Amino acid sequence: MEDTDAAARLREICLSLPEAVEKPFGGHTAPAYRVRGKLFVMTSEDGRTITFKGAPGVQEALVAEAPERFFVPPYVGHKGWVGARLDVDQDWDEIAELVEDSYRLVAPKRLAALLDSPQR
Repeated sequence: MEDTDAAARLREICLSLPEAVEKPFGGHTAPAYRVRGKLFVMTSEDGRTITFKGAPGVQEALVAEAPERFFVPPYVGHKGWVGARLDVDQDWDEIAELVEDSYRLVAPKRLAALLDSPQR
């Protein structure tokens, strides 16, 4: 898949979440996605990987099950964040679920609850 396709797909997934915004992290230029100032997805500068927050045990399970697609990212991996490669075949339904789970972990409860509303 072209990197631009992956970036566009990721942007669509992230920005469909309540009050999600795109704002680069620190001095980086790559897109990062936040809710109320809290990061839930970061992209690498080269656009080939993303990192997202995982619930306890998720990182270990994904990396063990599909090491060609998922990895322990530097700097934030010890906090349970998960890396996903976008330059390999990915299951985009799974990526969307993982992004939504990451969002739920950082979003205020009221916003996270909107994901369960029937209008969505």
